[in-house]
Amino acid sequence: MLNLFDFEAAASRLVESSAWGYQTGGANDEITLRENRRAWDDIAIRYRTMVDVRTRVLSTTVLGSPVSMPILVAPTAMQKLAHPDGECGMAQAAAAAGTLMIVSTTATTGLAEVQAATPAPKWFQVYIYQGREYTRELVRRAAAVGYKALVLTVDAPTLGRRERDIRSGFTLPPGLHIANADHVGMDVVPTATADASGLMHHFRGLHDPSLSPRDIEWLRDLSGLPVLVKGIVRGDDAVRAVEHGASGIVVSNHGGRQLDTSIATARCLREVVTAVDGRAEVYVDGGIRRGTDVLKALALGARAVLLGRPPVWGLAVGGAQGAQQVLELLRDELDLAMALAGCPTIESITPDLVALPG
Repeated sequence: MLNLFDFEAAASRLVESSAWGYQTGGANDEITLRENRRAWDDIAIRYRTMVDVRTRVLSTTVLGSPVSMPILVAPTAMQKLAHPDGECGMAQAAAAAGTLMIVSTTATTGLAEVQAATPAPKWFQVYIYQGREYTRELVRRAAAVGYKALVLTVDAPTLGRRERDIRSGFTLPPGLHIANADHVGMDVVPTATADASGLMHHFRGLHDPSLSPRDIEWLRDLSGLPVLVKGIVRGDDAVRAVEHGASGIVVSNHGGRQLDTSIATARCLREVVTAVDGRAEVYVDGGIRRGTDVLKALALGARAVLLGRPPVWGLAVGGAQGAQQVLELLRDELDLAMALAGCPTIESITPDLVALPG
């Protein structure tokens, strides 16, 4: 495999069609899904020359945890749809690549089992349930088994209309369940109907649309863990999150899977970084497929990027080893981009390195 697109093509031939539609699709007309990718291509690199780049250092820290590269595994749901290794295989892949995995609430493996798969640091992605006692129990479980941070997703008060999933009647196949919803009796995804996928019914029955910035403080105080807020595309929302105790902001539009025609993450990253003004670490996901995309994200002020779909493609192709190959391939691309752009260290990737469109 030469690049992440090769892994995508190979995975498309291996994953069952409705599961593939779920993993790769977006909301409505999938405009944001496409714009996430196009926006990175629209940014130009103003590379430096006559810089000693014989040695490049890609390592950094994220909320104090050392990682080998500024590339993390984003929270991606139901990974056993791609391969039996599932979330445990992904955790092992991230650890082998020297980076960090964010484990999804909507996983097909329980959070304790994923944590036990490797001692490497992990963060846990959280949704706020309508029954706050259920969220409370889940968060306490995560803290008790050793997760290092919580990632609160705020852009999904309800599920976006994903027409691929409605057309395919997507639901989880027999033998798979949402392991972390077992304590609320919602671990089995409902049957799809003519106007909603099984996952849409799951969200409607479980997720709380009344989420507010106060929930950041609640989660932090409840768990004793730092809280990152994922799903931010505006500077003012980022400021509100930081003022309510967020240690990190993830600039994200849910991979184009929620509100279609919403702004691409590459186009709003600098606004969020400027608004936060160093009071919290800023991360970004959405459409990142090349090492040059990672370079651009860092130049715009991101601490690191989150990679969602591509590690799942790697998982589909080769289990844990395939996911590791995806991560290492992107790291190699970033290393090359840094050399060609005159950046021997992460710290040397500065805002003047990129030119925004317009």
